[in-house]
Amino acid sequence: MLVPIFYLVLRATEADFGTVASLVFRPRTGQLLLNTTALVAGVLILATAIAAPLAWLTTRTSLKGRRIAHILVVLPLAVPGYVMAYALIGLSGYYGFMNTLFGWTFPRPQGWLGATLALSLYTYPYIYLNLRAALGSIDASLEESARALGASPREVFFRVTLPYLRPALFSGWLVVGLYVIGDFGAVALMRYEVFSYALYTQYAAAYDRIYAAWLALIMITIAVSVIWWESKLREGAHFARTGTGSGVRSSLSSLSTLPSVAAWGFIALVALASLGLPVSVLAFWLSAEPLLPSLPALLTSFWHSVSVAVPSALLAGALALPVAVMAVRYPSPLSSAINRLAFIGYAVPPLAFALAFVFISLGFARPLYQSHLLLVIAYSLAFLALALGPIRAALYLARPSLEEAARSLGYSPLSVVAHVVFPLIRRGVIGGMVLVFVIAMKELPIAFLLAPTGYRSLAITLFSRTSEGMLVNAAPYAAAIIIFSGLFVGVVLRHEAKHD
Repeated sequence: MLVPIFYLVLRATEADFGTVASLVFRPRTGQLLLNTTALVAGVLILATAIAAPLAWLTTRTSLKGRRIAHILVVLPLAVPGYVMAYALIGLSGYYGFMNTLFGWTFPRPQGWLGATLALSLYTYPYIYLNLRAALGSIDASLEESARALGASPREVFFRVTLPYLRPALFSGWLVVGLYVIGDFGAVALMRYEVFSYALYTQYAAAYDRIYAAWLALIMITIAVSVIWWESKLREGAHFARTGTGSGVRSSLSSLSTLPSVAAWGFIALVALASLGLPVSVLAFWLSAEPLLPSLPALLTSFWHSVSVAVPSALLAGALALPVAVMAVRYPSPLSSAINRLAFIGYAVPPLAFALAFVFISLGFARPLYQSHLLLVIAYSLAFLALALGPIRAALYLARPSLEEAARSLGYSPLSVVAHVVFPLIRRGVIGGMVLVFVIAMKELPIAFLLAPTGYRSLAITLFSRTSEGMLVNAAPYAAAIIIFSGLFVGVVLRHEAKHD
């Protein structure tokens, strides 16, 4: 985790101070900072405006069909941001979906508005899931006490309910904010210049790799600042009940016919925009040409994606297992530090992380440059946190007494891990590797910088053909990505169902 970042810093500081100052403090860098800030703010505002009412409707009201509504608003997680951007682009233009079917011609969405729409429609479920979990766990007796003391419904919401939702909001905003800072596909297709897009063009054009390194460091600094501010805002907050008695579930607000119709209208509008739109546009472009001739190329891209995703998932699981065992079974300052370092790859913007691997491979591991092995290593480190979470959770639930009994019977530490620990946490290990596999199948930014010559994954092929205006040829790849991304959504929905 640390060596690539160190090498990135080393490369960025090769130039003298005057050159660095002229690069970092040029007007373009300020404009990129404004654009990135505007995009993050726009996505957070729009995604929250979509997610908050949905979370309230599915947890606090007697709305009929709440389970169906929940599934409909989570399913857009299967449509990555760059696929959503493809759908918005395919909707517009003279030969687009709307003009062909209805005779309505729309200009191509681009810039801040296009990128904000595409990313908001993809990321709002992350905020929704956090708010839904928080709304479902608030102790209703607190709200009842506030009403009994004379507080109006508005005062109860702002003085009792909203403060309890703050950790969930911050958590959702952190995930979405970090994703938007590091996104490349949607902003590139929408032609909106933010740090990630500028970093790629700077690196690809190869006019100044030092400036590319500084752009990467600025992205890392922004990401770290976001994480730091999120932790500071949560610092010192206490939300658990301290009095006697047990918590009470919130009562459901009854909806009459008209509000119920309006609620379902809002849910339908969100579902049509975030799920119906990409599916309809995909179906339109898939019907434009026979699918059979494109199957060989599609299968080749699928194999390319699998050939990296499978070993990346296996390596991430193998790396996460000892980290999780150290963090849970052998707590110490060292194990705590290693556990935190495991999250660096996921927190650092993908293009910055990939550029660090480019520099380190060109510096003293040139045979690794543009190899499958380098891409697998980068993926396994970037998504190590995803594999670590389920394994660590399973270890917390495994009884240490079984391991102690095995050691008392003469088993070595490795034998205890192989014969006792691993069988107990097998589901967690498999679950973590499945998450890494699904994410790696649709990953774009890291693959764009580190892809070996001739490597054409589903995501790379879709992006390349969409950026060249070949929407018909890109449609099968978009459909394949949605199908495989659906695996991730299935995991989320299954987890949610277990805890309902």
